[in-house]
Amino acid sequence: MTTDYIVASLPGLAFGEPAPMTWAAFEAVAGKDAIPAEWQDLETQLRNAMAEARGGGDKFRRPAEGVSLYWRGRVLAAFQEKDPLKRDELLDRVWWDAAGELTPCASPLGKGALGTYAVRLKVALKRQLIDAGKGGESFERLAQETQIQL
Repeated sequence: MTTDYIVASLPGLAFGEPAPMTWAAFEAVAGKDAIPAEWQDLETQLRNAMAEARGGGDKFRRPAEGVSLYWRGRVLAAFQEKDPLKRDELLDRVWWDAAGELTPCASPLGKGALGTYAVRLKVALKRQLIDAGKGGESFERLAQETQIQL
């Protein structure tokens, strides 16, 4: 099956909506190497910006080929959000949008588009696991377990 046919047959993805398929189902259709090498460099740049925003400096910086001030700025702006849940959503949105760079305008159904879909599917799968209620319950449980008894 050709890549353009695979891309054209995949169900639609929208940020904030549930993932239309599991990762295993995606790999069954697209194969295990759907995310291209170009993504690794861009993701490294994003992770470097996250390390910078967290105050890690050069200690956690990994080598990257390119330098995108736009994506660095988006990551740093997301860290201005005080609410951790909103900040995580903003960061996921940066990943989602950055994945779009894998799809060249001249080849909207090619290997790059498959990579874009793969990264965005991972974001969608991650987002559907987030539950503020369960997170609050886990925090309360951990807080009670670690509370020092006097």
